Amino acid sequence: MTSSVHSPGTWIAPATGALLPHGGLLRHMATKQAVLLGETHDRYDIHRWQLHVLAGLYAYNDNIVVGFEMFPRRCQPVLNEWVAGNLDAASFLDKVEWKSVWGFEPELYMPLFHFCRQFKVAMKALNCRRALVTEVGKLGWDAIPIEDRDGVSPAKPATDAHRQYLFNLTGGGRPDRKARSADDPEFDRFVRAQQTWDRAFACNIVEAHGAMSSPLVVGIIGRGHLEYGYGTPAQLADLGISDVAVLLPCDTPFVAGAADACIADAMFYIKPECEVE
Repeated sequence: MTSSVHSPGTWIAPATGALLPHGGLLRHMATKQAVLLGETHDRYDIHRWQLHVLAGLYAYNDNIVVGFEMFPRRCQPVLNEWVAGNLDAASFLDKVEWKSVWGFEPELYMPLFHFCRQFKVAMKALNCRRALVTEVGKLGWDAIPIEDRDGVSPAKPATDAHRQYLFNLTGGGRPDRKARSADDPEFDRFVRAQQTWDRAFACNIVEAHGAMSSPLVVGIIGRGHLEYGYGTPAQLADLGISDVAVLLPCDTPFVAGAADACIADAMFYIKPECEVE
């Protein structure tokens, strides 16, 4: 497969290189059990893209829940209050303890939060308590009492390919790291921690989709948890949710063909804001 030109403002199917029509793609996505919108956390342009995709999905399917990576389950009552219109923005951010649970500029995400509030779209906390990630990474799942797992079940073990992806993503064989390869036992702790997040997101998406009306769940999640079907998509499949799509933004006018064929179901080219036409 050869590389395909990917012009700004267009969707492409990485598996084929075909350009995809915006309306037709979103109409199809709106029939899924879950659509996961990958992000780089500190990019305003990517969060605007997420908002526009969310609005498009909502136009085709108003039975929708939006799940957010940054909120642990204990924040769910506050999310409900926000959507109900019972909190102003400052009170909302204070009650969810934004600075400690996430820390990125809230303005990055407020348009998404306001969309949910204005259209009365339910918001779902997808994360677990932060300490659980540390505990599982250090001790493993068997050491965590069931009542302390924050609704998260043990993750399906990472494949060799997923471990290699994580190893490469975190700097590969840097001379300053203990793990010398993806299968090095020194890398196990990081993989377990990463998979705790993957599984937490998946468990909470399953819970949201399992509501009486079986809504479409749109996940606002870091792309490292989604690419190539690893991470959260793999954990969702393990939990019986397989009709899932991953949509990602990209910064370059080309998709590299076979090497990236499985990176996502579709990619949208966002020209970096610093570039001039």
